[in-house]
Amino acid sequence: MTSYVFAPPPQAAVAVKGSSALFPARRVYCIGRNYAAHAVEMGHDPNREPPFFFLKTPDALLPSGRTFPYPPGTSDLHYEIEMVVALGKGGRDVPEAEALDLVFGYGVGIDFTRRDLQAEAKKLARPWEIGKAFDHAAPCGPIAPASEIGHPARGAVTLDVNGERRQTGDLDQMIWKTPEMIAYLSRYFELAAGDLIFSGTPSGVGAVVRGDVLEGRVEGVGEIVVTVG
Repeated sequence: MTSYVFAPPPQAAVAVKGSSALFPARRVYCIGRNYAAHAVEMGHDPNREPPFFFLKTPDALLPSGRTFPYPPGTSDLHYEIEMVVALGKGGRDVPEAEALDLVFGYGVGIDFTRRDLQAEAKKLARPWEIGKAFDHAAPCGPIAPASEIGHPARGAVTLDVNGERRQTGDLDQMIWKTPEMIAYLSRYFELAAGDLIFSGTPSGVGAVVRGDVLEGRVEGVGEIVVTVG
C-alpha cells in the first residue's frame, strides 16, 4: 500500500449529465483566439495562424451553480464562454480522422481571465498563468456524453450577464475545429482519458463585478450558471 507524507488532495472531477458517476479531470487545455471576431477584439490578426494552447489546473474547475469568488490582484476580471471537449481516451500523434474517437463528451465552461494581469504578462513577454490559472478559474457544467448528443459542429454559443446578452457566436465559427485541436495537441502532448479542452470563445468578452450572474449556453450541449461573489 502506498503511503504519503500527508493526505493527497481529492480527485478533481466534473459532473456527467444523466449519471451519478463523475468525469475525473487530468489536464485542462485551453486554445487561444479560436474565433476570428474574438481575435480581432483582442487586437490580433484573425487569419488562420497555427493554434496555441495554455493550461489551467484541474483544481481550478468549478461546478455550475456555485459562487465564483472574485480573485485577488485584479480589477479587470473577464468572462469567456466556451464549449469544453472531454476526452475518454488518449493517444499521441492522433490522425485528425480518428480524433473524435477519443471524445467522451462535451460541456460548457467559462475561461475566467484576470485581463489586467494577463496584459502585463504579455507586455513583459512572461507566461500567462497569473492571468489564467488562478483558483476556480475554470467553471465547467456537466459533461453530456457524445453517445447521446453526437459531436456538435454547429450551434449557438451565448453568454448572458444579469439577463443581458453579452456573447453570441456559433460553433461553426471556430477557426480550429474539434478534430483539428485534438490532433494538433497530440503532436506535443500524450493525451489521456480525463483531459479537458476549452475550445475558445466568440467575441463580446468583458468585465464582471461581484454580484453578477452569468448564464452560458452551447446549443445541443448544455448550460452553466455562475454567480460572482
